[in-house]
Amino acid sequence: MKIINTFDELNEKINAHTFTLIYVSSENCSVCKADHPIVQKMAENYQIPAYEIVANQVPEAVGQLNLFTSPVVMLFYNQKEVHRQARIIDFDELQYRIEQINNL
Repeated sequence: MKIINTFDELNEKINAHTFTLIYVSSENCSVCKADHPIVQKMAENYQIPAYEIVANQVPEAVGQLNLFTSPVVMLFYNQKEVHRQARIIDFDELQYRIEQINNL
Protein backbone atom coordinates (compact mmCIF):
# COMPACT_ATOMS: atom_id res chain seq x y z
CA MET A 1 0.00 0.00 0.00
CA LYS A 2 1.37 3.35 -1.00
CA ILE A 3 1.11 6.10 1.60
CA ILE A 4 -0.78 9.23 0.54
CA ASN A 5 0.61 12.51 1.86
CA THR A 6 -1.97 15.08 0.68
CA PHE A 7 -5.70 15.26 0.09
CA ASP A 8 -5.08 16.28 -3.53
CA GLU A 9 -2.95 13.18 -4.06
CA LEU A 10 -5.75 11.06 -2.60
CA ASN A 11 -8.26 12.55 -5.04
CA GLU A 12 -5.88 11.92 -7.94
CA LYS A 13 -5.56 8.25 -6.99
CA ILE A 14 -9.31 7.80 -6.58
CA ASN A 15 -9.96 9.48 -9.93
CA ALA A 16 -7.27 7.41 -11.69
CA HIS A 17 -8.91 4.05 -10.93
CA THR A 18 -12.39 2.57 -11.26
CA PHE A 19 -12.04 0.68 -7.98
CA THR A 20 -9.85 1.88 -5.09
CA LEU A 21 -9.29 0.82 -1.48
CA ILE A 22 -8.26 3.43 1.07
CA TYR A 23 -6.92 2.42 4.49
CA VAL A 24 -6.75 5.09 7.18
CA SER A 25 -4.53 4.56 10.18
CA SER A 26 -3.19 6.63 13.05
CA GLU A 27 0.23 6.84 14.60
CA ASN A 28 0.56 4.69 17.74
CA CYS A 29 -2.60 2.70 16.90
CA SER A 30 -2.03 -0.97 17.67
CA VAL A 31 -5.28 -2.07 15.98
CA CYS A 32 -4.22 -0.19 12.83
CA LYS A 33 -0.90 -2.05 12.80
CA ALA A 34 -2.65 -5.41 13.31
CA ASP A 35 -5.27 -4.84 10.59
CA HIS A 36 -2.88 -3.35 8.01
CA PRO A 37 -1.36 -6.63 6.71
CA ILE A 38 -4.78 -8.25 6.44
CA VAL A 39 -6.20 -5.38 4.40
CA GLN A 40 -3.05 -5.21 2.28
CA LYS A 41 -3.23 -8.94 1.50
CA MET A 42 -6.90 -8.60 0.49
CA ALA A 43 -6.05 -5.74 -1.86
CA GLU A 44 -3.22 -7.77 -3.38
CA ASN A 45 -5.38 -10.90 -3.76
CA TYR A 46 -8.10 -8.97 -5.58
CA GLN A 47 -5.61 -6.72 -7.41
CA ILE A 48 -7.21 -3.52 -6.13
CA PRO A 49 -5.20 -0.30 -6.10
CA ALA A 50 -4.77 0.36 -2.37
CA TYR A 51 -3.50 3.45 -0.57
CA GLU A 52 -2.95 4.35 3.05
CA ILE A 53 -3.52 7.64 4.82
CA VAL A 54 -1.89 8.26 8.18
CA ALA A 55 -4.54 10.50 9.74
CA ASN A 56 -2.11 12.48 11.90
CA GLN A 57 -0.15 13.50 8.80
CA VAL A 58 -3.03 14.49 6.48
CA PRO A 59 -5.50 16.54 8.57
CA GLU A 60 -7.28 17.85 5.47
CA ALA A 61 -8.29 14.32 4.49
CA VAL A 62 -9.53 13.70 8.03
CA GLY A 63 -11.85 16.69 7.78
CA GLN A 64 -12.98 16.16 4.18
CA LEU A 65 -13.74 12.45 4.67
CA ASN A 66 -15.25 12.75 8.17
CA LEU A 67 -12.74 10.40 9.74
CA PHE A 68 -13.41 10.33 13.47
CA THR A 69 -11.57 7.14 14.42
CA SER A 70 -9.12 4.65 13.03
CA PRO A 71 -8.60 2.27 11.43
CA VAL A 72 -10.97 2.96 8.56
CA VAL A 73 -11.34 1.04 5.30
CA MET A 74 -13.11 2.73 2.42
CA LEU A 75 -13.95 1.36 -1.01
CA PHE A 76 -14.44 3.75 -3.90
CA TYR A 77 -16.10 2.68 -7.16
CA ASN A 78 -16.33 5.15 -10.05
CA GLN A 79 -15.01 7.88 -7.74
CA LYS A 80 -17.81 7.38 -5.20
CA GLU A 81 -17.50 5.92 -1.74
CA VAL A 82 -19.51 2.69 -1.74
CA HIS A 83 -18.38 1.07 1.51
CA ARG A 84 -16.82 2.16 4.80
CA GLN A 85 -15.88 0.34 7.98
CA ALA A 86 -14.37 2.06 10.98
CA ARG A 87 -12.73 0.98 14.22
CA ILE A 88 -13.77 -2.69 14.15
CA ILE A 89 -13.29 -4.09 10.66
CA ASP A 90 -15.38 -7.11 9.69
CA PHE A 91 -13.08 -8.77 7.17
CA ASP A 92 -15.78 -11.16 5.94
CA GLU A 93 -18.01 -8.18 5.14
CA LEU A 94 -15.10 -6.37 3.48
CA GLN A 95 -14.34 -9.40 1.34
CA TYR A 96 -18.03 -9.71 0.40
CA ARG A 97 -18.15 -6.04 -0.69
CA ILE A 98 -14.93 -6.36 -2.69
CA GLU A 99 -16.27 -9.44 -4.48
CA GLN A 100 -19.59 -7.73 -5.06
CA ILE A 101 -17.91 -4.73 -6.71
CA ASN A 102 -15.48 -6.92 -8.68
CA ASN A 103 -18.46 -8.72 -10.23
CA LEU A 104 -20.01 -5.52 -11.60
